[in-house]
Amino acid sequence: MSDAALLADYLAGAAKGDRHALERLYRATAPQLFGLAVGILRRRDLAEEALQETFMAVWRHAARFDPQRGTALGWMARILRNECFDLLAKRGRETPLDPEFAESLPDLTDGPEALTQSGEEAARLKHCLDQLEAQPRASLLLAYYQGLTFEQVAARLGAPLGTVKSWIRRSLVRLKGCLEP
Repeated sequence: MSDAALLADYLAGAAKGDRHALERLYRATAPQLFGLAVGILRRRDLAEEALQETFMAVWRHAARFDPQRGTALGWMARILRNECFDLLAKRGRETPLDPEFAESLPDLTDGPEALTQSGEEAARLKHCLDQLEAQPRASLLLAYYQGLTFEQVAARLGAPLGTVKSWIRRSLVRLKGCLEP
Protein backbone atom coordinates (compact mmCIF):
# COMPACT_ATOMS: atom_id res chain seq x y z
CA MET A 1 0.00 0.00 0.00
CA SER A 2 1.41 3.42 -0.93
CA ASP A 3 1.93 6.14 1.66
CA ALA A 4 -0.93 8.16 0.19
CA ALA A 5 -3.27 5.17 0.35
CA LEU A 6 -2.17 4.43 3.90
CA LEU A 7 -2.89 8.00 5.00
CA ALA A 8 -6.29 7.87 3.29
CA ASP A 9 -6.96 4.63 5.15
CA TYR A 10 -6.04 6.27 8.47
CA LEU A 11 -8.37 9.17 7.66
CA ALA A 12 -11.18 6.74 6.88
CA GLY A 13 -10.57 5.10 10.25
CA ALA A 14 -10.59 8.46 12.01
CA ALA A 15 -13.88 9.29 10.27
CA LYS A 16 -15.35 6.20 11.94
CA GLY A 17 -14.11 7.35 15.35
CA ASP A 18 -11.01 5.13 15.50
CA ARG A 19 -8.60 6.99 17.81
CA HIS A 20 -5.75 4.62 16.91
CA ALA A 21 -6.15 5.55 13.25
CA LEU A 22 -5.91 9.23 14.20
CA GLU A 23 -2.82 8.50 16.28
CA ARG A 24 -1.18 6.70 13.34
CA LEU A 25 -2.14 9.58 11.08
CA TYR A 26 -0.57 12.03 13.54
CA ARG A 27 2.66 10.06 13.75
CA ALA A 28 2.87 9.82 9.98
CA THR A 29 2.14 13.46 9.14
CA ALA A 30 2.82 15.71 12.13
CA PRO A 31 6.51 16.35 11.35
CA GLN A 32 5.78 17.53 7.80
CA LEU A 33 2.79 19.59 8.88
CA PHE A 34 4.72 21.15 11.76
CA GLY A 35 7.52 22.14 9.38
CA LEU A 36 4.95 23.77 7.10
CA ALA A 37 3.42 25.65 10.07
CA VAL A 38 6.83 26.90 11.24
CA GLY A 39 7.53 28.07 7.72
CA ILE A 40 4.32 30.09 7.61
CA LEU A 41 4.20 31.37 11.18
CA ARG A 42 7.94 31.69 11.97
CA ARG A 43 7.15 30.92 15.62
CA ARG A 44 7.34 27.51 17.18
CA ASP A 45 4.63 28.15 19.78
CA LEU A 46 2.14 29.32 17.17
CA ALA A 47 3.06 26.41 14.91
CA GLU A 48 2.33 23.96 17.74
CA GLU A 49 -1.04 25.66 18.29
CA ALA A 50 -1.87 25.50 14.58
CA LEU A 51 -0.90 21.83 14.44
CA GLN A 52 -3.11 21.02 17.42
CA GLU A 53 -6.07 22.87 15.91
CA THR A 54 -5.45 21.11 12.61
CA PHE A 55 -5.69 17.66 14.15
CA MET A 56 -8.80 18.68 16.07
CA ALA A 57 -10.34 19.74 12.75
CA VAL A 58 -9.17 16.53 11.08
CA TRP A 59 -10.82 14.50 13.85
CA ARG A 60 -14.10 16.41 13.52
CA HIS A 61 -14.21 16.48 9.71
CA ALA A 62 -12.37 13.35 8.58
CA ALA A 63 -15.55 12.07 6.91
CA ARG A 64 -15.42 15.05 4.52
CA PHE A 65 -12.13 13.89 2.98
CA ASP A 66 -12.66 12.78 -0.61
CA PRO A 67 -9.71 10.84 -2.05
CA GLN A 68 -10.98 11.66 -5.57
CA ARG A 69 -10.20 15.35 -4.97
CA GLY A 70 -6.63 14.95 -3.69
CA THR A 71 -4.32 13.26 -1.21
CA ALA A 72 -4.89 13.04 2.52
CA LEU A 73 -1.70 14.96 3.21
CA GLY A 74 -2.77 17.70 0.79
CA TRP A 75 -6.18 17.92 2.45
CA MET A 76 -4.58 18.18 5.88
CA ALA A 77 -2.03 20.74 4.66
CA ARG A 78 -4.89 22.94 3.44
CA ILE A 79 -6.52 22.74 6.86
CA LEU A 80 -3.19 23.61 8.48
CA ARG A 81 -2.60 26.59 6.16
CA ASN A 82 -6.06 27.92 6.99
CA GLU A 83 -5.33 27.51 10.71
CA CYS A 84 -2.03 29.37 10.27
CA PHE A 85 -3.67 32.23 8.39
CA ASP A 86 -6.42 32.44 11.03
CA LEU A 87 -3.76 32.67 13.74
CA LEU A 88 -1.92 35.37 11.84
CA ALA A 89 -5.13 37.32 11.38
CA LYS A 90 -6.00 37.03 15.08
CA ARG A 91 -2.57 37.90 16.44
CA GLY A 92 -0.98 39.88 13.64
CA ARG A 93 2.23 38.81 12.02
CA GLU A 94 4.32 41.36 13.88
CA THR A 95 3.94 42.93 17.29
CA PRO A 96 4.59 46.63 17.67
CA LEU A 97 8.14 47.35 18.70
CA ASP A 98 8.70 48.99 22.08
CA PRO A 99 10.62 52.24 21.39
CA GLU A 100 12.89 51.78 24.45
CA PHE A 101 13.75 48.26 23.33
CA ALA A 102 14.46 49.51 19.81
CA GLU A 103 16.91 52.06 21.20
CA SER A 104 18.78 49.33 23.08
CA LEU A 105 19.36 47.24 19.94
CA PRO A 106 22.83 47.45 18.40
CA ASP A 107 23.14 49.22 15.07
CA LEU A 108 23.32 46.48 12.47
CA THR A 109 24.03 48.88 9.64
CA ASP A 110 27.71 49.34 10.34
CA GLY A 111 28.49 49.78 6.69
CA PRO A 112 29.92 47.78 3.81
CA GLU A 113 32.86 46.41 5.79
CA ALA A 114 30.57 44.82 8.40
CA LEU A 115 28.24 43.50 5.71
CA THR A 116 31.19 41.96 3.89
CA GLN A 117 32.36 40.31 7.11
CA SER A 118 28.89 38.85 7.81
CA GLY A 119 28.76 37.56 4.24
CA GLU A 120 32.15 35.92 4.70
CA GLU A 121 30.97 34.32 7.95
CA ALA A 122 27.89 32.94 6.21
CA ALA A 123 30.10 31.51 3.47
CA ARG A 124 32.38 29.89 6.09
CA LEU A 125 29.35 28.37 7.83
CA LYS A 126 28.06 26.99 4.52
CA HIS A 127 31.49 25.56 3.75
CA CYS A 128 31.58 23.85 7.17
CA LEU A 129 28.02 22.53 6.77
CA ASP A 130 28.95 21.12 3.38
CA GLN A 131 31.69 19.06 5.02
CA LEU A 132 29.14 17.16 7.15
CA GLU A 133 27.64 13.90 5.91
CA ALA A 134 24.11 14.15 4.48
CA GLN A 135 22.11 12.68 7.40
CA PRO A 136 23.90 14.60 10.19
CA ARG A 137 23.67 17.84 8.16
CA ALA A 138 19.95 17.25 7.54
CA SER A 139 19.42 16.56 11.26
CA LEU A 140 21.16 19.76 12.23
CA LEU A 141 19.27 21.89 9.71
CA LEU A 142 15.90 20.40 10.62
CA ALA A 143 16.52 21.01 14.33
CA TYR A 144 18.06 24.47 14.16
CA TYR A 145 16.71 25.94 10.94
CA GLN A 146 13.19 24.51 10.87
CA GLY A 147 12.81 24.27 14.64
CA LEU A 148 11.88 20.59 14.82
CA THR A 149 12.36 18.66 18.04
CA PHE A 150 14.85 15.81 18.06
CA GLU A 151 11.90 13.37 18.07
CA GLN A 152 10.43 15.03 15.01
CA VAL A 153 13.78 15.02 13.25
CA ALA A 154 14.09 11.29 13.98
CA ALA A 155 10.60 10.68 12.61
CA ARG A 156 11.25 12.78 9.52
CA LEU A 157 14.52 11.01 8.72
CA GLY A 158 13.37 7.56 9.81
CA ALA A 159 16.33 7.25 12.18
CA PRO A 160 16.48 6.24 15.85
CA LEU A 161 16.25 9.14 18.31
CA GLY A 162 19.63 8.33 19.89
CA THR A 163 21.29 8.35 16.50
CA VAL A 164 19.80 11.75 15.66
CA LYS A 165 20.98 13.17 18.99
CA SER A 166 24.48 11.82 18.31
CA TRP A 167 24.50 13.25 14.77
CA ILE A 168 23.49 16.69 16.03
CA ARG A 169 25.96 16.71 18.95
CA ARG A 170 28.87 15.55 16.77
CA SER A 171 27.91 17.95 13.99
CA LEU A 172 27.90 20.89 16.41
CA VAL A 173 31.35 19.89 17.66
CA ARG A 174 32.63 19.60 14.08
CA LEU A 175 31.10 22.95 13.13
CA LYS A 176 32.71 24.62 16.14
CA GLY A 177 36.10 23.17 15.18
CA CYS A 178 35.65 24.20 11.56
CA LEU A 179 34.57 27.76 12.40
CA GLU A 180 37.28 28.47 14.96
CA PRO A 181 40.27 30.34 13.55
